[in-house]
Amino acid sequence: MLKDKKISIIGTGNMGEAIVSGLISSESTNPENIICTDVRDDKIKSVKDKYGVVTTKNNIEAVEASEIVIYAVKPQIIASVLKETASCLDMSKLIISIAAGVPLVAIESCLKKELRLIRVMPNIAAFVKESASVLAAGKHATKDDVKLAMAIFDSMGKSIFIEENILMDAITGLSGSGPAYIFLIVEALADAGVKMGLSREDALFLSSQTVLGAAKLLIETKEHPGRLKDMVTSPGGTAIAGIHTLEKGGLRTTLINAVEVATKRSKELGEIMIKNFSNEELKQK
Repeated sequence: MLKDKKISIIGTGNMGEAIVSGLISSESTNPENIICTDVRDDKIKSVKDKYGVVTTKNNIEAVEASEIVIYAVKPQIIASVLKETASCLDMSKLIISIAAGVPLVAIESCLKKELRLIRVMPNIAAFVKESASVLAAGKHATKDDVKLAMAIFDSMGKSIFIEENILMDAITGLSGSGPAYIFLIVEALADAGVKMGLSREDALFLSSQTVLGAAKLLIETKEHPGRLKDMVTSPGGTAIAGIHTLEKGGLRTTLINAVEVATKRSKELGEIMIKNFSNEELKQK
């Protein structure tokens, strides 16, 4: 599906490199079909040496040569990068943005032309090819465009498509920010193990592997988490005693509140980005 497509990645930072790594290691495409850009000479050299891809510091050159363009730059500069490359963008190219907090409406208002746009919210687990990525499409993107985008992000984890762009803030609050919640839980479990006498190394390994194993069990069995929880909690046993304490401490409510607050913050940041894009447009006039 991707083998014969030229793909440019504008901004090859951590997430940009994770995309390159996923595409190459999954053999979804060949290195010579990937064009990477970055402002840093050392990064350009590193990516070229490591993956054998084509590299350049010229964004326009990369976009002109590509059928799929992935903008992986920071949200603060995506408006200026879009403006820089706008003349090269048209309906012949699939344009993908992974800039966090930047709604499709902001990109559309910035470029002011009909384009095949897709927004993607990956997460940090892309670095180990276990990202939970969510895609939303602009009005001119086709079903085939969505399939192409999913093929790219499935190379670095698992992806799903949602029809409603307005849900991207909730996605940001759940899977985008979610790894931070899990890191905190793992750290807390490790601290508990240390308190009970385990070494820091063993406690951290056990808490990390426990979370990994539990997640894998959920995904592979497709069982409801409540049913799997019941399988662990024997009458009068240790697990139910621990769960009682977690419920008493409000863990469930706290996690729900965390996702809700993060979702609201994502909406606020999105509104700020729309205003910033408008200001950027005024500066150009």
